[in-house]
Amino acid sequence: MENNVKCFLEGLNGKTIALCGIGGSNLPLIQLFNRYGAVVLACDKRERDVLGENACLAEQAGAALRLGEGYLNNLHADILFRTPGMRFYMEELTAARQQGTAVTSEMEVFFDLCPCPIIAVTGSDGKTTTTTIISEMLKTQGYAVHLGGNIGRPLLPDIESIQPTDVAVVELSSFQLISMRKSPAIAVVTNLAPNHLDIHKDMQEYINAKRNIVLHQNAFGKAVLNLDNEIARSFASDTRGQTAYFSRQQKPSNGAYCSQDGKIVMNDYGHETFIMDACDIKIPGLHNIENYLAAITAVWGMVSVETIRQVAMTFGGVEHRAELVRELHGVKYYNDAIGTSPTRTIKGTLSLYDRKIILIAGGYDKHLSYDEMGAIIPDKVKVLILFGATADKIETATRAAAAYREGCPLILRVNSMEEAVQAAQAHAVAGDIVSMSPASASFDLYKNFAEKGQHFKRLVNELT
Repeated sequence: MENNVKCFLEGLNGKTIALCGIGGSNLPLIQLFNRYGAVVLACDKRERDVLGENACLAEQAGAALRLGEGYLNNLHADILFRTPGMRFYMEELTAARQQGTAVTSEMEVFFDLCPCPIIAVTGSDGKTTTTTIISEMLKTQGYAVHLGGNIGRPLLPDIESIQPTDVAVVELSSFQLISMRKSPAIAVVTNLAPNHLDIHKDMQEYINAKRNIVLHQNAFGKAVLNLDNEIARSFASDTRGQTAYFSRQQKPSNGAYCSQDGKIVMNDYGHETFIMDACDIKIPGLHNIENYLAAITAVWGMVSVETIRQVAMTFGGVEHRAELVRELHGVKYYNDAIGTSPTRTIKGTLSLYDRKIILIAGGYDKHLSYDEMGAIIPDKVKVLILFGATADKIETATRAAAAYREGCPLILRVNSMEEAVQAAQAHAVAGDIVSMSPASASFDLYKNFAEKGQHFKRLVNELT
C-alpha cells in the first residue's frame, strides 16, 4: 500500500464521515472507513421502507442511518461524501462547508490517492462504450486494469491493492467533474451536446464541468478530443500537455481517423499506421467507429495494433446499447435504453439500420430540444410509439418535420412499457426492427436507464 494511501486511511480513525446516498456503491466505502476506525453516517433522503435491504446492509457494514427529508440538517461530520447526483451548490452542502466540513466525493479522493496512471473518459454520448473499449484493450495487452466511476463501480474501496504499474480506467459524468480539481493522465472527451439541463443551471455550467477533465492536467498529460465536435475541440485551448484528436470526417495531425473508404488509421505526427477496416468492428454504428477512434488515440503507444484489432473483432458491446434482445416471427427487438438524450438516439438507433424501424421512445424531461431528432424521424421510423413526460415534445417535433406526412410515421401514444411492447408487436411484420431508445432519461418511471432496459427485455422475452 502506498504511503499516502496509508496516511489517509489511518487518519480517518475517530473522524465522523457522512456518506450521502445509500446504495450498493457506498456499501464497500462504509466497510473500508469502518475498518480504519471512522464513525460512518449513511445519509439518504429516502425512508427505510423505500431503501429496503440496502438500509439493513448499511447498518451491517457498520454505519448509523440518517434518513428522510431532513437527512442533511445539523449534520456534524468531519468529512461529507456527496453523491454525484447532488447539486454541488445546494444549500445543505454550502452550509456544511461553512461549518468546517470537508465536502468531497469518492472520485475526488480516489484521484488524490491513486498510485497508478488514470485514463478518464467523459462526453455527452459514448462514454461507457469508449471506457469499456479502452479497458478491454489494456486488459488484452496484459495490464492490470481497474475499471470504474460513472460506469457503476466505485474505485476507492480498491485503493489499498492498486499498484503503480496498474492502470485505472474511469468514466466521469459532469456531476462528478464539476468539483474535480485534478485531471487524469489521459483525458478523453467523446463529444459534447446539450444534456442534463434539468440539473445544471445552464449549458455553460455543463460545459465548464466537463472542461475539468483537461483543465488540471500537467505538461505530461494527454488530452484526446473529438475534432468533429465544436465544443470538445474547443477544450484544446485549456490543455497544457499533448493534445490529440480523433475524427470520422478529417485527418488530424495527431490521432486516429477514418478515411473516406472506411480505413481506420493512426496519424502520429505524420507517421501513419493502418489499423483495420471500419467494417472489422463487431459492434455496429457510426457512433461506435467514433468510440474506437477515441479509444485508439487514448491507448496509442500502450497497446499493439494486433491487440486493437483483436478487441474490435471480438468485443460484443455493452448491455443496453443497441443490444439484440431476441428475434420473434422474423422481427428483431433491440434494447437501446442508453439512448437518454436526442443526440444519443440520433447517433445510435436512428443511424444503425437499413430500413425504417418501429421506435419506442419517451421518458423523463431533461429540458432538451427534440427538433433535430424530429426532423430525422420521418425518414427513419415507420411506427413511433411514445410514452412518458417527453412524449408531447417528441410528437410535436416529428409533426413539424418537413418530411412528415400524416401516418408517416404512424404515431401511437401509450401509457406504459407493457403497452408499448404490445403495440410494437401488433404493428410489426417479418423483417421489421423494433428498438426501444427513449431519447430521454428514465427517472419518470424508473430508477435509471438500466432498470428501464431490463424491464423492456423482460417484456420482449415474454412475448409469444
